[in-house]
Amino acid sequence: MKKVLIIEDDPHICELVDIHLRDIYCQTTKVHTGAEGLVQALNISFDLIILDIMLPDMDGLEICKRLRAEKHTTAIMMLTARSEEMDKIIGLEIGADDYLTKPFSIRELIARIKAIFRRMTIQEYSFKTSHEIINYSDVSLDPQKRKAIVRGTKIELTPKEFDLIYLLASTPGKSYSRESLLRIIWGNEFSGYEHTVNSHINRLRGKIELDPSKPAYILTTWGVGYRFNDELQHRS
Repeated sequence: MKKVLIIEDDPHICELVDIHLRDIYCQTTKVHTGAEGLVQALNISFDLIILDIMLPDMDGLEICKRLRAEKHTTAIMMLTARSEEMDKIIGLEIGADDYLTKPFSIRELIARIKAIFRRMTIQEYSFKTSHEIINYSDVSLDPQKRKAIVRGTKIELTPKEFDLIYLLASTPGKSYSRESLLRIIWGNEFSGYEHTVNSHINRLRGKIELDPSKPAYILTTWGVGYRFNDELQHRS
């Protein structure tokens, strides 16, 4: 049974989402303020957080940012009555997994939630059954533990950051377009938000490169996208 935290100040929406989540065998926790939601999210393990952006006491974007800064990797679906594209861009770039604008169809919401759970299951299965530890030069990536070691130091990566570097390092020298990285890592529904890939690559470089302006691991293929440096020494 999946555990879901609903942070939503509208009691009618909260109750509607709760009822339909229980129909797909989810265990829910409902809170109506950002402060309470943040405390719950920081102290209890959830599989998914449904997070309203426009909360009375705290902006949902700030909550998402705080959770990712604290290394919490729980999937986050953001809800908002605002339709501005910039909100969606910011939400995705700070670590949200999906985004839905109110008013929304409850069927679409549940379909999106099921898609998140499917991606989690597929990702978990593939990492546990077929992916091996990757060692290149002074970089080591362990998919089962979701652990990245660079120059002997553990680097804290968000789920999307780890997925990005692991995909690139799995096929060194292969160039991926921003569109293909977005499709593989985020899913088809995020077509058109390729700049989100750029933001994640920049943050990755900031975490793993000695000099992000002269990257040694994640290289830019001009006019195409990104690739992992295939000239690094492979270690078994």
